[in-house]
Order: sequence, then structure tokens, then C-alpha cells
Amino acid sequence: MYIISSCLLGNNCKYNGGNNRNGDVIRFYQTHSCCVVCPETAGGLQSPRPPAEYSGERILDRAGKDVTEAFRRGAEESWKHVLRQAEKRREPVEGAVLKGNSPSCGSGSIYDGTFTGTTIPGDGCFVRILKEHGIEVISEKEIDRWLTTKKKYQR
Repeated sequence: MYIISSCLLGNNCKYNGGNNRNGDVIRFYQTHSCCVVCPETAGGLQSPRPPAEYSGERILDRAGKDVTEAFRRGAEESWKHVLRQAEKRREPVEGAVLKGNSPSCGSGSIYDGTFTGTTIPGDGCFVRILKEHGIEVISEKEIDRWLTTKKKYQR
């Protein structure tokens, strides 16, 4: 089973009320067993909402409000959801395709807290949990590599 960011499938849970629909991720989703998550909405954050970025170890929205706990709660709830789905399906968690640069789902790079689109090395709070459990995480920019190499499941 693979974990997929809900926004990449076209669900409107992005901070601005939109989504990050990605055709390649949708094709992957259609041919693999997947669990869909949005850690930010799982943490009680609304859509739309002000954008948020890491500032040191805290996550602040553009107005300076500390939303770290909502992000951490959403990451934990999403992880619990993934574990329940894996158990129910009797499948291992084999990897995750998550939205790049996000304070929840960014893997390897996240926005730097200046709200200018600048990135720095780092992982989002949900990605940190996944990596602690040895789960490979890629962004939507790397999905082409997985489209032909990852084991497919009957849906």
C-alpha cells in the first residue's frame, strides 16, 4: 500500500482552497493500492487558510500565528489512519507520494519561512514520522520513476 497526498489527486484541501492535481500521481493511484491523506485537514486546519511554513522548528502562518500543534496533530492522525488501513488491507506500507515543499509533506526540501517560494533542506512533520518508520517518500516530481517500477495491486 502506498500513501498519497490528497491534494495531488485533485481534492481541494490546499491552503488556498485549491489542489495540486497531478495526472501522473492519479495514474499511479489508479493502478496501486493507496491510502489518501491530508495531514493538514486531519489536524483541524480549514481550507482555505493562510499559508504556513517552517520557521526554525515551529510552523507559522503568514500572519505569524503558530500552527505547529495543528500540523503535528494532523501528522499523527494521518499516521494512525495509514496504520489502520494497512492492517485492514493486510498490506505493508511500501512508500509515499507526497506534495513537495509542504510543511507537512515536503521530503528533502521545505519552504524557508519567508513566503517567497524559497526552499531549504528539510522534511515536513508527516514525512518525519514516515522516515522514522523506514518508509520511502517521494514528491510528485519523482512519480515517473515509480510508475513503472513499483508493484501493482488489484483494486
